[in-house]
Amino acid sequence: MKALILVGGFGTRLRPLTFSCPKPCVEFANKPIVCHQIEALVKAGVTEVILAINYQPETMRESIERYCEEYGVSIVCSQETSPMGTAGPLALARELLTKDNPEGCFFVLNSDVICEYPFEEMYEFHKSHGKEGTIVVFPVDDPSKYGVVVSNEQKEVVSFVEKPKKFISNKINAGIYLLSNSVLDRIPLKPTSIERETFPLMAEDGQLCSLTLKSFWMDIGQPRDFLTGMELYLESLAQKSPESLNKGEGYLGNVLVDPSAEIEEGCLIGPNVTIAANCKVAAGTRIANSCILEGTTIAGNSWINGSIIGWKNKVGRWVRIESLSVLGEDVHVKDEVCLNGIIVLPHKEIKESELVQGKIVL
Repeated sequence: MKALILVGGFGTRLRPLTFSCPKPCVEFANKPIVCHQIEALVKAGVTEVILAINYQPETMRESIERYCEEYGVSIVCSQETSPMGTAGPLALARELLTKDNPEGCFFVLNSDVICEYPFEEMYEFHKSHGKEGTIVVFPVDDPSKYGVVVSNEQKEVVSFVEKPKKFISNKINAGIYLLSNSVLDRIPLKPTSIERETFPLMAEDGQLCSLTLKSFWMDIGQPRDFLTGMELYLESLAQKSPESLNKGEGYLGNVLVDPSAEIEEGCLIGPNVTIAANCKVAAGTRIANSCILEGTTIAGNSWINGSIIGWKNKVGRWVRIESLSVLGEDVHVKDEVCLNGIIVLPHKEIKESELVQGKIVL
């Protein structure tokens, strides 16, 4: 079984983190985003993963050998020389997808989707309906903000409607597909949108079915949704693998701390916090609803809430960081500084408070 992950985007919505590495390599819950997907694909029987890459290909290639060894899977790259949209990369990788593929189908997924991936269920459903494609859909509370997928009682997709003014469906495209090899005959070798060009034609021909996702789902491609997705992921861990979370004195709610991190006594961590490898958090620190990336040091009596702290940051004493602040790699925040909804680019030193939400420190 094969799978293709669309990792060709520039990750602009997740800057400044993506200035330092491609979005799929940004750690989500202490593991690169793409590794969550690879791990689930391997569990479902996938033996070869194709990464459709464009941005920072060297960094992606440096990670591949480690991922292959860790997950016991073959990983190859299909590199775009120019952006090919969401369908063009499939045409570019046609030979890789079809060679030695006795199942006659392959998974496709966006690189910034996090959920309880239903790959086994998708495969059984796809084989049962016999159409060319299966698209995973997810129900939302307010479908007027999205393009919705309309299916009939037989789960056949009949249309796609962009931001409907009245209710016709509450299911949106979840960015996870299982496609038969024959779909590649529909895709030209040029920039093409699978959502706007390929799928509508498949629906017209009665060749696309939808499978409703029963678990949580989030596109984590921007900071606010990244933190929301982290909360949903931690809640899923609490239900399925509670032993993986940190409990006891100093922890509140769902918290995931890498074993190599050092948390001094007198801290209060949580709820909804992840702290990555080789971090150090000094006594008196309070962290909630936040992600702390690898190698960061936080001095005593600081407060971090609803924010993402990048790799190898140094946060001083009595610092306050909140309101969806995002700090890039190697940022130094001096003592007694307050950051309120501030974006800080990599390799900066912050000596004074910044209180205007949305400001970018260049």
